[in-house]
Amino acid sequence: MKKVLLASAVSMALVGAVNANEHSGTYAFDKKGAHQFITFKISHLGYSWLYGRFNDFDGEFVYDAENPENSTVNVTIDTASVDSNHAERDKHLRSEDFLYVDEFPEASFKSKRVVLDEEGEADIIGDLTLRGVTKEVTLDAEMLGHGEDPWGGYRMGFEAETELRLKDFGIPMDLGKTSETVEIIISVEGIRQ
Repeated sequence: MKKVLLASAVSMALVGAVNANEHSGTYAFDKKGAHQFITFKISHLGYSWLYGRFNDFDGEFVYDAENPENSTVNVTIDTASVDSNHAERDKHLRSEDFLYVDEFPEASFKSKRVVLDEEGEADIIGDLTLRGVTKEVTLDAEMLGHGEDPWGGYRMGFEAETELRLKDFGIPMDLGKTSETVEIIISVEGIRQ
């Protein structure tokens, strides 16, 4: 499984030339400034890539610079906000064939543990609930940076990604072997609270 959903984990602590407590804390996703993205990519019949995103989601992460393994992340996604840049396709993605948003209007991710590797990247292991099914997934996460912003706040950003099998989450639509998995890429900027 590649990388996905969000941000909370990790890596800068291994590099750690900065005072550890300087960037520890709880960070709310920058929803107001729209410095956050959950995007996806799936093969269309093996002939092209279909790209999309979720326009409405929120969350926060707690970063523990001294013990990054203790960091956490929580995310909620409005599944009806799916946007593939095509109104009719989006209507189909919201239907029972895919996300079934009338029955399952929200997806969520809640981290359970963080595992660091030698390169300073992290696996964020947690429960993803999608279409009423909860499964453990691993997000490959990388800290992009942190520091003071021009408005007197303090920000931290991560990118993460993962790959999901549609059938694992009860999605019944079968578009063939090349379309069994979807890659999810998340980029999020948090503002320390």
